This record gives sequence, C-alpha cells and structure tokens, in this order.
Amino acid sequence: MLFEFNLQTPKENFYNITRQVREAVEKSGAESGIVVVFSPHTTSGITINENADPDVVHDFLIGLDKAFPDRAEFRHGEGNSAAHLKASAMGSSVTIIVENGKLVLGMWQGVYFCEFDAPRNRRFYVKVL
Repeated sequence: MLFEFNLQTPKENFYNITRQVREAVEKSGAESGIVVVFSPHTTSGITINENADPDVVHDFLIGLDKAFPDRAEFRHGEGNSAAHLKASAMGSSVTIIVENGKLVLGMWQGVYFCEFDAPRNRRFYVKVL
C-alpha cells in the first residue's frame, strides 16, 4: 500500500517524519513486512538517526556543510550544487522492518526527511509491503 505525504520545509533541516510513517503502517493493517520511505526530490534525502537529542540534527547539519560547502567553481545554474551533493550522500530512501504492526526502530531512532534546498513544498512516499 502506497501513502503520499506533503511537507513544508521553511529552512534547511531534518524534519522528523516518524509519526507519518507509523500512521501509514497502522492504516495499512500490516502485521509483518517492510516499509520503504522515499523522497522523489534531488535536493532532499531520507535517513534514520537519533531523535532524542536535537543537538544531533544541529551537529549533522554543521558536518554536512563542512563536508559539502558551496563552491564558486560549481557550474549548476540553479546554484544549489551543495544541496545535490548532500542529498546524494544521505540517500533518497530507507527501509524499515515492520513486526507486530509496529516499526522496528531502536530506542533512540527516528525517521527524518532531510531538506537541503529550502524553502520548499515537498512530498515523500511510504510504501508498506
């Protein structure tokens, strides 16, 4: 079963979408299987990381800026090459196990939509198998 969600991203950030993914699993009625969470955008990504301490997201964004700084020699006409690099490094999807109707995530884990080219109106998909 495929679910589509819309997301407003006012700034570059990691947006916790765990609630929407859980909602999709509940609505699907799946007891056992997998979930794929996918972003169809070239300047955003999806990841799983710590959701207990907001400083982790802060530090992640700093690290990505250091690893993929905007550079004068980039040629892409839109001027967002660093966003494309960050998105490719993060990846466009994650797969999560579903067991007993619940996401199998670690105690501190959450699912994040990673925005690198804000502000945008975005969407992401959750496929429950």
